[in-house]
Amino acid sequence: MANLIAVAESQARQLLTTAFHAAIQKGLLPQGEVPPFTIEIPADTSHGDFASNAAMVSARAFKSAPRKIAEAVCESLDLSATFFDRWEIAGPGFINLFLKDLWFTQTIDFVLEEREAYGSSNYGNGEKVMIEFVSANPTGPMHMGNARGGALGDCLADAMSCAGYKVTKEFYVNDAGNQVAKFGKSLESRYLQLHLGEDAVEFPEDGYHGDDIRERAQEFTQIHGDAYVKASPEERQKALVDYALPKNIKKMKDDLGKYRIVYDVWFLESTLHESGAVQAAIDALSQKGMTYEKDGTIWYKASSFGAEKDEVLVRSNGIPTYFAADIAYHYNKFAVRGFDRVINVWGADHHGHVARLKGAMDAIGLDGSKLDILLMQMVRLMRGGEAVRMSKRSGKAITLTNLIDEVPVDAARFFFNMREPNSTLDFDLDLAVEQSSSNPVYYVQYAHARICSILKNLAAEGIAFNRNKAKLELLRTVEERELIRLLARYPQEIIEAARGYDPARITRYTLDLATLFHKFYNSCRVKGEEEGLMQARLALCLAARITLRNALRLLKITAPEVM
Repeated sequence: MANLIAVAESQARQLLTTAFHAAIQKGLLPQGEVPPFTIEIPADTSHGDFASNAAMVSARAFKSAPRKIAEAVCESLDLSATFFDRWEIAGPGFINLFLKDLWFTQTIDFVLEEREAYGSSNYGNGEKVMIEFVSANPTGPMHMGNARGGALGDCLADAMSCAGYKVTKEFYVNDAGNQVAKFGKSLESRYLQLHLGEDAVEFPEDGYHGDDIRERAQEFTQIHGDAYVKASPEERQKALVDYALPKNIKKMKDDLGKYRIVYDVWFLESTLHESGAVQAAIDALSQKGMTYEKDGTIWYKASSFGAEKDEVLVRSNGIPTYFAADIAYHYNKFAVRGFDRVINVWGADHHGHVARLKGAMDAIGLDGSKLDILLMQMVRLMRGGEAVRMSKRSGKAITLTNLIDEVPVDAARFFFNMREPNSTLDFDLDLAVEQSSSNPVYYVQYAHARICSILKNLAAEGIAFNRNKAKLELLRTVEERELIRLLARYPQEIIEAARGYDPARITRYTLDLATLFHKFYNSCRVKGEEEGLMQARLALCLAARITLRNALRLLKITAPEVM
């Protein structure tokens, strides 16, 4: 697929490298090794489309002033058969290269040819990647952290797929262990309170206090009445969990579906215990001398692999810990299902778990460096300029369901993906529902609708795009060239988003693209120009619409044609 930014950058690097060697052969430079140098796009492209510090970093190697080196190199530059038509030396020795008209015309042609495929590449070379994200406990509603993790994880997965990785999206369901035991006791207390009275049954101090627990207990009562009041606690809790847990998991799937997230795999923790995978992982660590027993408890030597302290794998009562299951789960990802790389999107409060889990992969005979943990900072909801107070413990948190009932899904996904994961995010509830250019998602969508309006109005007058009549070389204004440069950058932005695990790059890109299109629209008429220029600007509008629509589709945000 076309990536003319990468092609031009590669050409620039090769041009300069070849010119260095030519200058040495001509005796313009002494013998020496050319050190690594950078090729970058200047903030002000009037100084060049690409700029290099090659002469600056070579001063010591060639024992000469950078500007003198730049002059020798540029004298040996051969720009034929490249996208560049001229060069200049700036300041103390920066080498600036300027693109030919051909590069700009080919950029538009590539976008128009590739259409929905524009932006995709084979950069990832089919590497098999799993991204696990959200993975909220199914013991209660999903909250703001899950909403942000959902948007980030889903957009990262789609960016990586677009960049040529083979991606699997996975939700890990914690349907075993202490959380589920606490869930059962909480349900049991509410169930018994319905039949015996709230004063007669004490609610567990560390139980789940949310209204959802009461609702599940009431639903269970409507089906079974008081049949389980006299049952044993074990039987009663199991019946309540067996009823409520699948309901909660289904609600998670439904809510995430409304949020436009569909997983490839929902993986149940309980299957690891039932299949013996957890015990097998513990045994494998023991065989490698990575465990020891103390007072009936089995410990993993986590401190031998970078963690601050050793970790319990099996409690003295014989029940494996969550960490033991986590090791088995990640062993399954790598050794059983054969993923080349695994990415987990976690809340920042899990930072202490990163080193010990990566170390456990090394300890069990895998490669911990292939496990990447993306830590996500907290979300602060704002309304009226003030933080919205929340308490997950009391059940008064704003849930994902609450959010998408109040805020359009487009806005939620856009806002949660506006900043890189390691940045704290303020989510302005008032701004998210505002229909004005102050709302960033509205601003971007309006750019798409504006392009559609231009095309529709021209079509109503019998004017249709005709590539054969479009003289793309006439697109020479600053606004036109800026817009074309940004269109060309889209495939590379996806690659950078995938490589840096930063899907917010795509969101920011759509804002930049909308800004440059509005700037172009306000400066350059489409209708009323001579045919060749009108058709060229029509081509630019079409290319901008294709690119903007592709980027919004990747973010799973709608691209309206009318607003």
